Amino acid sequence: MKKRIVSALLAGFLLISATACGKQTAADAAQPVADPTQAYLDTVDVDYAYELALKLEDIRSNETLGYRTAGSDAELATGDMLKAEMERIGLQNVTKDAFTLDTWTFTKAQLGFEDSAGEAHVAELGGYQTDFVTDGAETFTVIDGGRGTEADLAGLDVTGKLVLVNINQREDWWINYPAYEAYLAGAAAVIAVQDGGYAEVSDDALNEQDVCGPSYAPAFSMSRTDAELLRAAMNEFGEATVTLDADSRVGMDGTSYNIVGTIPGRDTESMVLMSAHYDSYFAGFQDDNAAIALMMGIAKGLIDSGYQPEKTLVFCAMAAEEWGVSNTRYDWSTGAYNQIFRVHPEWVGKVIADINFELPTMNEGTSDQIRTSYELKTFVDGFKSAVPQVDGVFPDGIEIIVPTQTWSDDFSLSIAGVPSSVTALRGGFAQTHYHSQFDNRDTYSREAFLFHHNMYGLLMMAYDHCAVSPLDFSTRLSALRDAMDDTVMTAEQVAALNAALDGAEAAASAAWEKVSEVNAAYQKALDAGDTAQADALLQESRQLNADVLAAFKFAEDSFVRLTWEDSSFFPHEHSQNNLTALKSAAEALKQGDSAAALDNYLYLVDNNWYAYDWSRETFTYFTDYVLNQSADRLMWGAGRVQGHEDLFDVIRSLQEKRGDSGADYTAELARLDQAIATQTTMLNEQVSHEVSALEELTARLTQIAA
Repeated sequence: MKKRIVSALLAGFLLISATACGKQTAADAAQPVADPTQAYLDTVDVDYAYELALKLEDIRSNETLGYRTAGSDAELATGDMLKAEMERIGLQNVTKDAFTLDTWTFTKAQLGFEDSAGEAHVAELGGYQTDFVTDGAETFTVIDGGRGTEADLAGLDVTGKLVLVNINQREDWWINYPAYEAYLAGAAAVIAVQDGGYAEVSDDALNEQDVCGPSYAPAFSMSRTDAELLRAAMNEFGEATVTLDADSRVGMDGTSYNIVGTIPGRDTESMVLMSAHYDSYFAGFQDDNAAIALMMGIAKGLIDSGYQPEKTLVFCAMAAEEWGVSNTRYDWSTGAYNQIFRVHPEWVGKVIADINFELPTMNEGTSDQIRTSYELKTFVDGFKSAVPQVDGVFPDGIEIIVPTQTWSDDFSLSIAGVPSSVTALRGGFAQTHYHSQFDNRDTYSREAFLFHHNMYGLLMMAYDHCAVSPLDFSTRLSALRDAMDDTVMTAEQVAALNAALDGAEAAASAAWEKVSEVNAAYQKALDAGDTAQADALLQESRQLNADVLAAFKFAEDSFVRLTWEDSSFFPHEHSQNNLTALKSAAEALKQGDSAAALDNYLYLVDNNWYAYDWSRETFTYFTDYVLNQSADRLMWGAGRVQGHEDLFDVIRSLQEKRGDSGADYTAELARLDQAIATQTTMLNEQVSHEVSALEELTARLTQIAA
């Protein structure tokens, strides 16, 4: 019933300027109402946005490759350009919001060597957020370090040398592990060659990711083509003499700016936010030049069409999304985190929704995708039927995915209490072009860009016509119920959670009906041009809106936790997943099958995947910096990892015993039994927390529905 209501409301929005928050009656239809939605669609200038995306490429710190990185002169200059552009297109109250971050400027990295034919060759290297500055072209020995693991480096003298390593960051490990392992061994730097996972578009592709490690463990990126030439030129010991001319600098506690402009609305107490980030690797056409351009194109379209918003529409160009804090696992989304937690925390409770952009001009797949907070899914599902089709793109429509994840700025906004959505990152592009020099204008689809101008402009208008943030809490509750594994949880735990969920879902349904009724009445008044009635309804619903947003913030605080791989999940899933793996590993050992324990189960427990290939020092370092670092350095990750089961010694012992049919696993089983006991206790605590949180959420939702 709820979804049918929302769909009807949004059909009315498209036809008569109504949005997803109201119905059109026959009497309303007879009124000569202007159609701002069609005016907006007629005014959208995709070519303006495309040209702006290209203009962003001109500001760079690395003349050959691009780069517009955290706190660099290139990022600062881009911020100034965007501020001027916001003012030029008519946005008001344009500001540069300063915040503190760690900075990175990557000017160059050129590796010179003679190939196997004796010809001089210069390889252009990509960079990571680490310190490495030479005095011109300095001579080094480069050594082949395999995959850069502890075993690969054992027996090699890498002191003062450059270590060439193959890496697949999607399937294996992040760059910080081989970089730190090489640092411990005394290497000058690591040169990483992408061996699948990312930058698969071409053997000439470089790849760039956030480093998630200390600035004093340097790393660079090399193409597979150049690496093949270099390896062919190495001597019998896997070494070659090269020159490296590099300038990569990390600075602590610098300053950058988020750029903010507005279209003021009649209601100065409420806001709809639109955001994208303006830092980039390489040219960064999709990620995120086109996203900034989409945001600006929508702002310009709304202004040029004469749209008069009810709420203040806020457009925020975020700095330092790709990276902004050194030596933390959570080193990205720095600009967004600072904007909502430190610069403008008062936005929480005022912003009814955020629309965030990533990679918006790709025509990939037959359907488009929007990732949203759980609570926005019902609303956006209803809204999508209002989006006009564009020939040649997304014939199967729009898919709504939940929840928000850590991969983009919307996660920082969501956990602060701002319901959010984002254009979804697609798997194909992520593996081929993403964060490489091939993320350029050749990937542009005008049809996709037009579709997204239409869709997200209309979505912003739809939010603008809601008196109350349109949040349906039943989606999160349903997902929590689905995340319960009754083969791991006790019958008592399952019963307690189900009972708490039953009450919460009933309250969520009633609350959503209340929110929908208020929004429908508000939209009806707007459709009729009765601003006095609309304003009266708005004033009457202010407390309701505040309560709905406060309930959302409570749900984010209570139910959003992170895996050791940075994925969002429910609190109980941490120990539930660990127990599944631990018990299966223990059973395998009881059967004498250490290979099954190692290959199928133990690597699934927390971050123990990294115990297989890295030294104890490296493993411990990247565990401790999550558990024992100040919250201001952990930012959006602070407190969301719930614990750590250290199985390093068990894994190493089993690796030594692999293939030994007579091996004694008594000690390993004892440690696993201890881990099982710990995780069992934790699971009980997590379930108790969830039950209490559900009871509190039920009370809040009951009050909303009253």
